[in-house]
Amino acid sequence: MSTDVVIVPTGTANIASVNAAFRRLDAEPKPAESPDDVGDADYLVLPGVGAFGAAMGRIDEQGFRESLVDRIEEGRPTLAICLGMQLLGEKSDESPQVSGLGAVPERVTRFPQNLTVPQLGWNRVTPDSTSRFLESGWAYFANSYKFETVPDGWIGARTEYGGEFASAIERGNVLACQFHPELSGAWGADLLRRWLDGTGSRS
Repeated sequence: MSTDVVIVPTGTANIASVNAAFRRLDAEPKPAESPDDVGDADYLVLPGVGAFGAAMGRIDEQGFRESLVDRIEEGRPTLAICLGMQLLGEKSDESPQVSGLGAVPERVTRFPQNLTVPQLGWNRVTPDSTSRFLESGWAYFANSYKFETVPDGWIGARTEYGGEFASAIERGNVLACQFHPELSGAWGADLLRRWLDGTGSRS
């Protein structure tokens, strides 16, 4: 029997590659259609490619904000990918007037002007030794913005691009990746499998 994985439709994500990655792991992705879908999901994915403001606007239009914040605070199985990770923050330099979910008490900042953005391609991910899900390896990135540091209360991984930034964070059963695990080959597939295998259904 396959595992259901609920995908939050942010309106800015390449859902096809996320869906395909989970189907290869014998999981069945399906879109969230209501706040209850977000709150009750055994496994939830918050993807994103595009602009911070547009994605948060879509989340608020669908009434998903409160359910997302609650499950992240509870440490329930949630995976945030790329822009999805940034949406966990309080604000972003990309859309300064828009409030993020605020689950991470940090501001999302842009890479320095002297760097080519977006960072596009493969880069090394180095996790903390206490990480539950993350392992060292190479991941595929496509980002112009990032969390500079791993926030207090979270375990994280770091990557170098014109200086060090937080390329992933985890707490409880919540995992947020600035990179795209669904595009990161066998290493990314193994990470998704550990997330699915290492968390359980709501008890």
